[in-house]
Amino acid sequence: MSLTDPNLPRTVRADHRLIAEMVEPGSRVLDVGCGDGALLELLISEKNVDGRGVEISRDNVNACVARGLSVIQGDADQDLSGYPDKAFDYAILSLTIQATRQPRTVLENLLRIGGRAIVSFPNFGHWKIRTSLLFSGRMPRTPNLPETWYESQDSHLCTIKDFSDLVALVDAEVEDAVAFNSRGQRLAIKNSLSLQNLLGEKAVFLLAPRSKR
Repeated sequence: MSLTDPNLPRTVRADHRLIAEMVEPGSRVLDVGCGDGALLELLISEKNVDGRGVEISRDNVNACVARGLSVIQGDADQDLSGYPDKAFDYAILSLTIQATRQPRTVLENLLRIGGRAIVSFPNFGHWKIRTSLLFSGRMPRTPNLPETWYESQDSHLCTIKDFSDLVALVDAEVEDAVAFNSRGQRLAIKNSLSLQNLLGEKAVFLLAPRSKR
């Protein structure tokens, strides 16, 4: 499928579907690291959001603009500080936080810019990754983490437990959290964090600043 062809059908990513379910209709949304605009399109079509995007790749920005999406070129590590407080209802970072240089600062900015932050990420604590590392002695390669360590842009891979620790560190509150497997089946994190850390291949967290309540 060509990135620049807006007429071909798309397969909705599992984390995009879960994120869409967390967003209230008609909300103001900033999608940071929006890629080819697939999530923005989904939110606009299904939730009628006022959606904006920030993307570091010029090619992706051009493709988004060609689809009629409001997307600008920017870097999550450098450019979020310029946004005013509570400019959006939701600030979203989907499968991107592991590629940022300063995940804590990025998360703090998301919580400042949006009334809520939604973050999805691959779980490095999944049992397949643990097993691969144990028996091969090398950095694992999986469908969720397909690149070799020297080609990957993921500089801060984390587990669900690691991310939960970061959420507490920035004094945010978890309003909803879902871990899921390769088939998109959900595993409610609140039931057992250790179990979801073992079985969840990816996770989505809906966060709010603790001070908002």
